Amino acid sequence: MQTQTRDIAGMAAAEAAGERIASLPMQPAAVAPLRIDVFDSMAPLEAEWRALERDDLSSLHQSYDWCTAWAESFGHPLAILRGSIEDRIAFILPLEIIRGRGIRRAEFIGARHSNINTGLFSPEFLANGDLTSAQTAAIAAALRSKADLAVLRNVPLEWRGRKNPLAALPAIENQNHAFQLPFLGSFEASLKQVNAKRRRKKFKHQSRVLDAKGGYEHVIAEPDQQHALLDLFFRQKAVRFKDAGLPDVFDDVPTRSAFHRLLRQNEDGGFDATLQMHALRLKGEHEGHIPAVAALSRKGDHVICQFASIDEATVAEASPGELLFWLMIERLHREGAALFDFGIGDQIYKRSWCPMETVQHDLFLPVSGIGNLAAMAQRGVTRTKTAIKSNRKLYSFIQRLRARRGAGAAADNSDSDGD
Repeated sequence: MQTQTRDIAGMAAAEAAGERIASLPMQPAAVAPLRIDVFDSMAPLEAEWRALERDDLSSLHQSYDWCTAWAESFGHPLAILRGSIEDRIAFILPLEIIRGRGIRRAEFIGARHSNINTGLFSPEFLANGDLTSAQTAAIAAALRSKADLAVLRNVPLEWRGRKNPLAALPAIENQNHAFQLPFLGSFEASLKQVNAKRRRKKFKHQSRVLDAKGGYEHVIAEPDQQHALLDLFFRQKAVRFKDAGLPDVFDDVPTRSAFHRLLRQNEDGGFDATLQMHALRLKGEHEGHIPAVAALSRKGDHVICQFASIDEATVAEASPGELLFWLMIERLHREGAALFDFGIGDQIYKRSWCPMETVQHDLFLPVSGIGNLAAMAQRGVTRTKTAIKSNRKLYSFIQRLRARRGAGAAADNSDSDGD
């Protein structure tokens, strides 16, 4: 473990910050020395980490179990930052070091397959608002021997009414937005946000089509079924990517291993789950066939659909993927969830379900001179991606080019599933 201490009160940049926040509550903690410890393993932080992640507004993707699965599968060097003020933990930023193109990037662990990132902050630290310039400088100094640039992707500057302290960092809007369906008092009221009459008509049509072929059931996988369903998803998704002319972002051993590890975290019997497999299974004429699979994560009242796939070879006329979403959403409403999150990526089926769209940002903290140049280049790349995605014809052309790159594109850690 590398440990560095930065005395914020002694930094020139903190003087103005101290004057600006002098009238706010809890200011003695805000101007006290900030200690930043850098850890290269997760285990020493487990107790503090699990205490911070009890905050329902912190992302599941920064939870201890989620990060463990990715860290163990990929084996990237870790640089986990723990900030403390007067011996009270202030935050944990679970970062790993990704090397590429001559640059060392510090990123959230497993960020390539994350739908939302927030970091982990104590209630006391959250009450003080944004990171000060001195605190930001202390974070950069703590990373100096580890990275050239910190890139924190897919961070909403405000999430469910609460501003993220990381919003003080230089940011650029991510090319992918996220889409959510808030749950209201009743299932009917929730549906009215997305045209309840049309939704119910479609559900009845889907049910009639499948009932005529012998029926169907919504399967929530038991522990001994989870891994088989996940492997079926990988097979179905590979076909979809190939048909669309896109590289398969799940087609590498570490990624598949990480998701299989996450399935083993679901055995406490509660609603919360790091990853839980759902499926639509047919009866009668196509007994046992599974035309749709989805994986959900739940933390508190927030449910994320991490990924989904369909098999169009059978009963395509029943839109099995749409039907599975109806069944999952209806059940989750009964179970007290408050927000169903379709994750990042702008797709027609998401817009058809979601009245809520969340803008996410990529945050940059240069640590070295070359990191400054890399940050400028990365912002240019993001702007270019945004321009491309806003032009459908151009985006389709780029997708075809990416498909020709094959496995090389799939292994590029600078892209995410939603790119």
